[in-house]
Parts: sequence; structure tokens; C-alpha cells
Amino acid sequence: MAIYERFQTEADNPDNPDVLSGIRDVISSGMWTGGSGTLQSFYSSSTQSGSTGAYYLDVYSTSPATDTTAEIQFSVAYGHFNGSGSIGGRGIAGNRSSAAIYGQMSNILLGPGEDKFVMGDGKVLNHAYFIALQRARLREKMDPGNWELHMSGSNHTVKFIDDSGATTDPTVNQGGRVFNIVSGSITGGTATIHKTAALETASGSVGLFYPDLGVLVFNPHYLKGQATTHLGFSTGSNSNGGNTVKFFNAISSSNYFTARREEVISSTHYFCRVGNKKFNFSSNPTYFTASDGSFTQPTFFKNPKSYITQVGLYNDANELLAIAKLSKPLLKSFAREAIVKVKLDF
Repeated sequence: MAIYERFQTEADNPDNPDVLSGIRDVISSGMWTGGSGTLQSFYSSSTQSGSTGAYYLDVYSTSPATDTTAEIQFSVAYGHFNGSGSIGGRGIAGNRSSAAIYGQMSNILLGPGEDKFVMGDGKVLNHAYFIALQRARLREKMDPGNWELHMSGSNHTVKFIDDSGATTDPTVNQGGRVFNIVSGSITGGTATIHKTAALETASGSVGLFYPDLGVLVFNPHYLKGQATTHLGFSTGSNSNGGNTVKFFNAISSSNYFTARREEVISSTHYFCRVGNKKFNFSSNPTYFTASDGSFTQPTFFKNPKSYITQVGLYNDANELLAIAKLSKPLLKSFAREAIVKVKLDF
């Protein structure tokens, strides 16, 4: 009675191997905790203070004050090239947190020799709002064309998407692909751009989207131009402008951020081929009688049957590496053959 069956690789059987490796699939799934695609509740932590709270705010989907399992979804921050809107300056005590944020983001996202963000309409920004997706949520990258963010204030709600659907040759720099953030919405899976970046002439275009790093950069002048209470900014020297909190309030008041992530899964497929004369018996003690070793079921004489319920993958030392369980038992006999495909994702 066979217990193990060795797989034939491409070297053993080039025309019909049992193992196919390096199969790559692009998977899109909901961005947020639990695979949810839409975030409708936004919370910050009252305990985030001191060094990190002065630089950015972590955003949760549930209140960390009451939910011990609350997970960070993304972080928001405000950065200024000269450090305005934060405490400190040359010869003045303070951490100049806005300058640190702007410098960090420019180092990550911009290419060599570039130190300021340039919007799609050519406007150079001395300051910006940032959203950075939490790594555990992002995994590999954001799915372009599959996110929509709302921001609200006292007067109205503005909706933002990216222009990837209208871009065949996106800009690529140190931060990977770059798309414009534009006013628009997604309905029934179709993105509708309300106004392109090139047409935003009053306060400049909305911002920039870096899907490969999960970062969104927003133009404060555009947001302030929407005439909503939360979207203003303060750029006083050596003063805490509270800009990060204002940005968070604009997002949390909208109660809407839908996004999907995209990742490439590398898989190995194992084809477990069960011939008609193999694996027709069972080592289960109830398969045979204890007295004389005959079949418990007399009908199995010359016509044994078994049920395949799981497949084990072993190495050359007969060590069990993985188990694949079938959704239902698979009948096996001399008159039946089977192929069970086991897929391992990496």
C-alpha cells in the first residue's frame, strides 16, 4: 500500500510536470482592517503625545480608548519647507516638526536635486498635507483608480480620486509612479473626474498620489480655497498652527475613505495525481477487523475503496511541511482516478 508519491519536476517530466512554480497573480482587496474596502469612522488617540504627536496623528477605525484591538489605518501630517506652523526656528527652542515632516517626505518621494513638491499644474508648494497608509494595511501598494476620499467642513463636502484612468504614461520618480489627485468620485466602479489638474488654476491642483508607497500629498491652498472651516491652515513662525488636527478634522467629518490595495502573489502549484491503482486502501484501524485482518466491509474484497480527505506535502526526510484539506471527501477506487491541485501562495 503506497504511502508517499514523489512529485515529478520539470527536470523529470518537461511536458507534464507535477510542480509549477513562479505563478504570479495580481490580487486587489479592501485596504482597511479585516479586508474592508470603506472606512467610515475615524479616531485619533488622546495618548499620542510628546515626540510623535507633534509630528503626525495616527488614525484608527475604532476608538483606541475603548477598543484594545484598535489598529492604525493611516497617519496624517502637515509639513512646511521653512518650518512654519510649528514651534521652533533658528536660534529658537523647538522641534520645527513641520520642517522635519516636509523634509522627510521630500527625501522619500522626490528625486535627487528636488526639494519641493510640484503640483500637476506646475505650482511649487512650500507646504503640504500628507496621508501615509499604515504598512500593514498597504502591504504592497495602493490600487490606482480604486480609492475615493471625502473631506468636509462647515459648508460642503469635497470628493477626491486620482487621474490614473486618464493617464497612459504616468510620471515615475524615486517614489515610484505619480498620479494627480483630482476632484471626482467613483460610482459603480467607474471613476468620474470633475476637474483635471491642468484646469485647477485658482489655487493650484489638488495634489499628488504615490500608489507604490501609499502616500497622498495635498495642496493646502486648494483645500483652503474650498471655503470650509476645517481645511484652512496657519503658517505663523514659531507657533503651533494645529494644521495636522485641522486636516484630521476635515477627513473625520466626512466619514468616507474607500480604498483598495494591490499585491502580487507568487504561487507554486502541486498537482497530486492519484492513479487508479494507488491509494485505494486506508491505514485507519476501522478499515480491517482486529481478529484476522480482513476487510470490515466484505464488499471491499477485490474492490477496495477509500476516501481522500487531505493531502500532506513532505520533504525528502519525510517531514510534513504542509497539509491541504479537501472541502469534502473524495471517493477513490480501482475504477476512479483523481488530480488534487494544491496551491501555496507566497
